[in-house]
Amino acid sequence: MARLHMSLVAAAAVLLALAAPTLAGDPDLLQDVCVADLASPIKLNGFPCKANITAEDFFFGGLKKAGNTNNPAGSVVTAANVLSFPGVNTLGVSMARIDYAPGGQNPPHTHPRATEIIFVTEGVLEVGFITTANKLFTKTVTVGDVFVFPRGLVHFQQNRGKGPASVIAGFNSQLQGTQAIAVTLFGAAPPVPSDVLAKAFRIENSQVDAIKAKFM
Repeated sequence: MARLHMSLVAAAAVLLALAAPTLAGDPDLLQDVCVADLASPIKLNGFPCKANITAEDFFFGGLKKAGNTNNPAGSVVTAANVLSFPGVNTLGVSMARIDYAPGGQNPPHTHPRATEIIFVTEGVLEVGFITTANKLFTKTVTVGDVFVFPRGLVHFQQNRGKGPASVIAGFNSQLQGTQAIAVTLFGAAPPVPSDVLAKAFRIENSQVDAIKAKFM
């Protein structure tokens, strides 16, 4: 009986320990606004609040015009996150405009801190994401369509039309983070050892080195 009692006490202690971070956390903001002070030397999980703020801190006009897609991917992302739009600091939201040249691609990538939802404003796109079970979900979307990419999963967009395409993307994070798979693996600094990538992709070291050269 004593052994059972001790087991129950131990189980209760574990449950309390697991629940403690949730109970101790602040589920809501503790102030109305906290405009990011991007110049502050203070480092924390996010950005400290700027002392003097104006309405301009809550405005961003950078999504009006199409970005320059003259690059190897044929696409460009114009971000309205905390780095360019300090007013979203602590609010858990951000946006972006993505433009695609004909045949352009937003290469396979992930957002470790956010789910992404897109609204197509121009063109025809093939979009998709891959689950951790390696199942691909893909669909062709056109103007007015909405598609969502779950947080952390590898996803992509490819322009399948004859003209330019564009979308407006929303994120449930002030700074979603982006890891482009090819650049992360083949353009890291310092570089990932070629033999590691060769074994992972089942190719020769020389082939890995040739790919790396394209990302330098």
